[in-house]
Parts: sequence; structure tokens; C-alpha cells
Amino acid sequence: MKTKNLKDRELVKEFISGNQSSIEILVKRHKDRVFTYILFIVKNEELAEDIFQETFIKVIKSLRRGKYNERGVFVSWVIRIAHNLIIDYFRKSKKMKMYSNDEDPKIDIFNSQRFSGQTIEDDIVQDQIASDIRNLVHELSEEQKQVVLLRHFGEMSFKEIAEQTGVSINTALGRMRYALINLRKLIEKKKLDLTYM
Repeated sequence: MKTKNLKDRELVKEFISGNQSSIEILVKRHKDRVFTYILFIVKNEELAEDIFQETFIKVIKSLRRGKYNERGVFVSWVIRIAHNLIIDYFRKSKKMKMYSNDEDPKIDIFNSQRFSGQTIEDDIVQDQIASDIRNLVHELSEEQKQVVLLRHFGEMSFKEIAEQTGVSINTALGRMRYALINLRKLIEKKKLDLTYM
């Protein structure tokens, strides 16, 4: 079986056993999701690139030290590392911002983008939709924004989100529910069209 067809956990084992190309496959496989998550929070592409690179440096070091366990999903683990690095960055730069605002869109807006644009026009439309969604999510309270990002870009379960954020599963579910309600209201208020044909 070719290395690139292996599952994440198998690639992790390969890397730990000394196959350096395995980590490259994992990075390529999850780059878009991890980078998008970081960019949504930091709102700066250059900073997002720096944190993305720092995330995978930490991933590599952690794997080499045997600090990864297979109980969770690999990409969720990577997103948690990225999330912690983002918090560290904001703490260091004293720019940690808190928002107290609830937003709610349909969950479908996170799945409405097609990432196989064939024309420049398709790319422009996709970029605009991504920008609109990013702007909407940034209007959410910090707690709701965090749940949306961890759920849709980190692909974490609500149990994992609850553990990551230090709240109960019901609280995490409630934050998502209110986030979706508020995003829907914002979409209607701003008369946004987040569909891509």
C-alpha cells in the first residue's frame, strides 16, 4: 500500500518509526483545515502562516517525544496545538480580545463552498464566500466563535470541545445552537448570499 493512502494513525506510526515522508503527507492532508482555523482567529495571513509552521514544528517534536495518543482524531489534536499557540501569541502580545455577541447561521454554510474552482470567477466567488463567513464568525462572542471553529474546522466532537474549553457538553451544545441562530440572523440582516453554484 502506498504511504499516501494510509490513515492518519498509520502515518503517525510510520513517522515515529523513522519514515520522514509520512509527516509531509499529514501536513499536506490537513493544511487547509488547520490554516483556515488559524486564519479565522488571527485575521492576518502572515501571522497565520507563522502559527501554522509553529504548530507543525510542535507536532513533530511531540510525536518524536511520544506525546501523542491515538484516543482522538489526529487533526483535532493538531487543531488543539494550534489553538494553544494562538492563545499564547495573544497573551504575549496583550491583544487578547473578548467578544460578547451571539451569531447563528445554518450549518450548511460551512459546507457550501466547493474547493475545486475551475475558473478565476469561481475562485473569486469562493474567496468572497469565505470572507463573508469569516466576517460573520468574527461577530460571534468569543465562546461561540471558539465552538464553531473547533467543530467545523477542527472536526472535534462536542465531547472534545467541552474538554478543550473546560465546559460541559451541554454548554458547548448551547453555545453552538446560539451561534447558529445568531449567524442566521446576521445573514438575513446583511442579505448575504452564501451559495455557490
